[in-house]
Amino acid sequence: MSTYTLGSASGTGGRDAGVRVRYGVLGAVAAWSPDGEALALKGPRHRAVLARLIVARRQTVTVARLVEDLWDSPPDDAVGAVRTFVSALRRALEPERPPRSPSRLLVTEGTGYALRAAPDDVDAWRFEQAVASLTEAQPAQVAARTTEALGWWRGPAYAGFGDVPWARGERARLTELRLHALERRAEARIALGEAARAVPDLDAHVAEHPWREDAWQLLTRALYRTGRQADALSVLRRARATLTEQLGVDPGPRLRRLEEDILRQAEHLDPSAAGTAAQVWAQATTAYESNVSARSRVHLESTAVLMRDLAVTGGGGLESARHHRVAAVAAAEQMGDPELTARVIGVYDVPAIWTRADDPEQSRWLVGAAERTLLQLPPPAPPAAPALAQEASPAADEHAAARCRLLATIAVESRGAPADGEAARGTTARPLQAARQAEEIARSLDDAALLAYALNGTFMQTFHRAGLAARRDAIGAEVVDLAARHGLARYEVLGHLIRLQARCARRDLAGADRHAAAADALAARHELPLVAVLTTWYGALRTAMTGAPEAARRAYAQAAACLDGAGMPGLRNGLPPLALLSVQIAHGEPLTVDEAADWGPYEPWVRPTLLVGQGRSEEARAALRAMPPPPRDLLFEAMWCLVGGAAAAVGESAVTRRALAQLEPAAGEQAGAGSGLLTFGPVAGHLRVMTAALES
Repeated sequence: MSTYTLGSASGTGGRDAGVRVRYGVLGAVAAWSPDGEALALKGPRHRAVLARLIVARRQTVTVARLVEDLWDSPPDDAVGAVRTFVSALRRALEPERPPRSPSRLLVTEGTGYALRAAPDDVDAWRFEQAVASLTEAQPAQVAARTTEALGWWRGPAYAGFGDVPWARGERARLTELRLHALERRAEARIALGEAARAVPDLDAHVAEHPWREDAWQLLTRALYRTGRQADALSVLRRARATLTEQLGVDPGPRLRRLEEDILRQAEHLDPSAAGTAAQVWAQATTAYESNVSARSRVHLESTAVLMRDLAVTGGGGLESARHHRVAAVAAAEQMGDPELTARVIGVYDVPAIWTRADDPEQSRWLVGAAERTLLQLPPPAPPAAPALAQEASPAADEHAAARCRLLATIAVESRGAPADGEAARGTTARPLQAARQAEEIARSLDDAALLAYALNGTFMQTFHRAGLAARRDAIGAEVVDLAARHGLARYEVLGHLIRLQARCARRDLAGADRHAAAADALAARHELPLVAVLTTWYGALRTAMTGAPEAARRAYAQAAACLDGAGMPGLRNGLPPLALLSVQIAHGEPLTVDEAADWGPYEPWVRPTLLVGQGRSEEARAALRAMPPPPRDLLFEAMWCLVGGAAAAVGESAVTRRALAQLEPAAGEQAGAGSGLLTFGPVAGHLRVMTAALES
């Protein structure tokens, strides 16, 4: 009996977990006890009743329907005969059931009967689930699953009942699924570089089912991949003759294109560099899955590494990585091994440049997991005397590295921390402290990759006040130098993007151009598609800072299109309308905004400006008084400029003075340009407006 299961038998339809019978219809109708012994089902009518109930899929079949389906001309005692068959089946399926006690498997319901089988108790149902599971599977998984599932077939489905009306449709459907599975297995084997292995099965397959053009195509491709070009062309000629003579149809366009491709030896038919890479990947994953238990710690750590690499592919990859990363961390915590959990959390050292989290709730959970794990690790060793500093044990260094990665994770995931009153209560102190501790540990261990990750955390925590563009530029310069010397391409990109932002804040567009070009070149070389999203937005910002408003709006429309499907909601939400608003404010245009615009998380700080623009001064004052402080992130200065301008316009002096105090350290910077995305113009100009309002 096969061990491949996709469902649980427990708690299904009220069935007792101790009563487990397996049913087979992929061949002669049969049933097996829990220990694999075939159950005695007596005569063909008994098997017919069982088969008919399986076709009904746990639904009730009335006695009248059973009579109609079992006999063309029912005998006078047909109802009694059906009840006799059911009684005999119950004894066969549940031999230990006490007399007169109700059956748990073949139950009476109303005027009929139902078989309460679990989804994985019927071979046909398990086969359907196995085929359905192939949708997102990789070639190695497809090959393994289809081989196992096809092994469950013992003959034609519902053998002996193929011609009866109630089985005909189900038999045809299962047969089609089997043929589809055979073709999927052949396709997977070709993708895995095992084309020769696929040829015999495909040859027999097309001989038996000559109308299936997909099968002809697969056989042709398999032969071509094994160097048998002449045989491949011969198969195509045979396919044309068979389809024309036996079915009276011409080959479809795919078969015709395939023949043309083979004649000109099209590159895509050969395992080119990309194809070879795919084969290596598929073969490696097959070996991995065969030799590494899915429940092992190694498997879990490997999953975390894979999620790290998946995150930089963009779009669905980034979204999937976020989801699976949390699942991996949760699984590690459940194992109760803090060192494993630390490794699973820390291995996800994906460079982060945007300070608003894509999933704030998830970030908070990850910070909590990192904090919990820190408490379970051995306490850090006391500082060693200089003479003993080089005698630290490997275990101590490993614990220190794990601690560093956890602290850096806290710093990176605590991006866009709360401000002002919340900071006074200590909510920003911990991430800043974690960043400093992570950097200190990384420098002491002389580990370049660890230091790059720690510096990413330090960068994320340089938004506790305005005017720190020069500090971020210095961090970016160190990251670029460190990453270039040690071959850390992703962090080299990060360093250039940090410097791009910092140069924008100080209106050094020539310097920003150099870093944008360097980031794009590295991204192209190392396949990092998300970088283009940020450099495209930089291009729009540059246009806004140097060109006409209409040109800026067109550039921002193109930049906004880059966010579709990028998997970066922390960047996308509210940003496009905010960018258009920034063009109007920076160029001194009257405010004309889309009433239906979604301002996302920026709405509390945009609303007062919009109310002022509509002449609703009292509502603007109320909004300013109720407004929370802007988060300390890349748009910190930009939000305070909006708030301060609105407050100055309606005479809300307390808020105006507060905005002045927050913005004065950034007097020499461009408001919001440190994001590399948009700007509201020079901070100094906004400060002059606020100062004049207070003095009037």
